[in-house]
Amino acid sequence: MNTIPLQHDTPVIRAPMLRRALISGARRVIAQRDLLNKINVFPVPDGDTGSNMAFTLGNVLTGALSRRAQSTGELLRRVSEHAIDGARGNSGAILAQFFTGISERIGHSRVASLEQMAQAIQHGADTAREALSEPKEGTILSVITVFAEALHHRERGFHFKHWFGEALIAARKALANTPNQLPVLQKAGVVDAGAQGFVDMLEGVYQFILEGEIDLDDELENDCADMEVSQAHVELADADPEHRWCSECLILGDGLDRSGLRAAVGDLGASCVVIAGSHSRVRLHAHVGNPKQLFDLAARFGRVEGTKADDMHAQARTAAGTDAVVIITDTSADVPDALSEKLNLHWVPLRLSFGESDYLDKVGLSTGEFYHKLRTELVLPKTSQPSPGDFRRQFEFLLSHHPHLVYVGLSRAVSGTLQSAEAAAKRGHADRIHIFDTANAAGGQGLLVIAAAEAAQAGQTSEQIMALLERLRPLTETWACTADISHAVRGGRIPRWAGPIANALGLTAIAKVSPAGKLALNSGLFGKRNIIERYARHVAKRIDCTQQYRAIIGHCGDAEAGQALLQAFTALVPCAQAWCVESGPAIGAHAGPGALVISYQPVLKESV
Repeated sequence: MNTIPLQHDTPVIRAPMLRRALISGARRVIAQRDLLNKINVFPVPDGDTGSNMAFTLGNVLTGALSRRAQSTGELLRRVSEHAIDGARGNSGAILAQFFTGISERIGHSRVASLEQMAQAIQHGADTAREALSEPKEGTILSVITVFAEALHHRERGFHFKHWFGEALIAARKALANTPNQLPVLQKAGVVDAGAQGFVDMLEGVYQFILEGEIDLDDELENDCADMEVSQAHVELADADPEHRWCSECLILGDGLDRSGLRAAVGDLGASCVVIAGSHSRVRLHAHVGNPKQLFDLAARFGRVEGTKADDMHAQARTAAGTDAVVIITDTSADVPDALSEKLNLHWVPLRLSFGESDYLDKVGLSTGEFYHKLRTELVLPKTSQPSPGDFRRQFEFLLSHHPHLVYVGLSRAVSGTLQSAEAAAKRGHADRIHIFDTANAAGGQGLLVIAAAEAAQAGQTSEQIMALLERLRPLTETWACTADISHAVRGGRIPRWAGPIANALGLTAIAKVSPAGKLALNSGLFGKRNIIERYARHVAKRIDCTQQYRAIIGHCGDAEAGQALLQAFTALVPCAQAWCVESGPAIGAHAGPGALVISYQPVLKESV
């Protein structure tokens, strides 16, 4: 067993020991994340505090703590930077600011005495409190404050383990007191989830102090913490519709004006605001009604990276749900908004950019705004798949509330989105994550998503849902037409020589998604008269109209044309259900404004 050389009258904290202690603390929180999710009722019952703290500390674990540091100051600087970069949620951002405050006070010191560390932790507690626009007692802040104050009240000659152990006892008492400080906790019969996570981290650190051992080579375990806890089921109506998006971004620059940023965010009317970081790196967290406004505001202060926005209404529905399987998809799928909420669908947004401006699809930039920019911007948009981290964050949250999830994804043949999801699944719970390649997009992908969600709500298992999707995939078809192929030519999807020929002939190009999942030119319509009716007939002729169908009609920024196509198609093809939606950038970025999409799927007799 390794011993900790800090059992003397004048002990100091060195980088190797601190690194191992923080690894132990981070691992404790990650192991407890499911429990933390289950007791999360404040500030909103979105059930993701554990995941957020785990992601924050996981970023530190795989970054700053993955390699040795020459000094305590260097280690803490790296810890604070990686915590800020990876901060998720209220508690994650507060924890990141806590580490940043500690780092600021320790500076470049090679080692730190107990008194220096106590002062640094007190500074971390103070700056964490200052990071919030409206600090609340009974939260992680209260426990951090009590812990920091207790570290100062040690007599000379105390051994290191006593110095830390007594402060940990005070933190435990502060945690137990949180229900007395916040009525929502008392009503739910739980302690504050963020405060519990902080104490869990301290417990992990203390375990290392007592045992002095840690295996630096083992991998993080992702076992579920199946523990019985009292969980409050808060009605979805309690969520504030004006601040439904839990939004975050990282702001980089020199001499960042945190005070000015705080004032600007305050003018925006945001809630749960946390501004954590240093003069060169700031993590902004806020609950808003429009994430794009927040990200645009942040861009006035520095370079914005790592944007994310979670729909807390959807999270609240999941936290209160009982389905054994939950369905998640990406924003390339076209699904009517009302159905998305009814079927408890979850989304991972694609990322898109116009020049140097990056956006989250349908979150940081609405579909309507996308088509406006597509018509007015000189630069072509680019779409990119979500990162594995985007998927992993969603997967972890959903699996903390459901035994299994099924991701119904964009065609592997046209995007790396599915591969990102697979990479995320490999990092944990691979046996509970089921990934399905729709070999489709837009409304075709949407129809498969709807079928999967209905099956999940009907109580089918993940295996049954995957089998249903396998059966429906070859039966689900998607067509698209556009009278203007200039966007496809500019984007390289169609040869340049084809553009002038198509324009000269007055050709409206028709494409179809192949069985392999690629959208390819299929045929065309000559002339510009009655395009919508002729397009509907062209597709209808290729359908067996002796059975019933579901259909999704997608339009690219032309709702009137979309409704006209819906009427024309349903007049020709017997549809049990049909919807008209605005297709997103997955189609629009290549087909351009005005494109029209038809997706259909037969109604199976035994379908739910």
